[in-house]
Amino acid sequence: MNRRSILGLAAMTVFGLALVPGSTLGQQKSLKEQLVGTWILVSTQTTSPSGVRYPYGTDPRGIMILDAIGRYAVVQGRSDRPKLKSAVRLEVTKEEFGAAAIDFAGNFGTWAVSEADKALVRRFEGALNPNFEGTVTKATISLAGDQLRLAGEVNPATNEKTDAVYRRAK
Repeated sequence: MNRRSILGLAAMTVFGLALVPGSTLGQQKSLKEQLVGTWILVSTQTTSPSGVRYPYGTDPRGIMILDAIGRYAVVQGRSDRPKLKSAVRLEVTKEEFGAAAIDFAGNFGTWAVSEADKALVRRFEGALNPNFEGTVTKATISLAGDQLRLAGEVNPATNEKTDAVYRRAK
């Protein structure tokens, strides 16, 4: 085999390997590693014995951040919430502020993945609703490309189940 044939064969091999997906050549990332990052809320619905409802409307806004060391933060709310009479929180009535807070949620704490159950487990350290603090929730994970679905997370106060869909932030 001459030098030109060897170089041609090497070039074809490199080109062929470039076409093979990275996960084929290397080890697949763990589910936890795949979840690390920032996720934008696409939809959320709650199911209870009385039916299905959309707590943040049909066009919710929200974000979930899952960091590599096991900390998380989530905020979400309705996109159509009415504006307050003042931008200064202490200048509005408790009733007005409370009405705005009903359509908004936020919490933070620690997170882990149960690889065997393909579930996200979150422990609430702080929350807009203080009744959730110290509670643990578990949601089944479905991950397809840049879309994450968390299904069956049970609200510890009401036993309602929530399904949420997120897309990876870019």
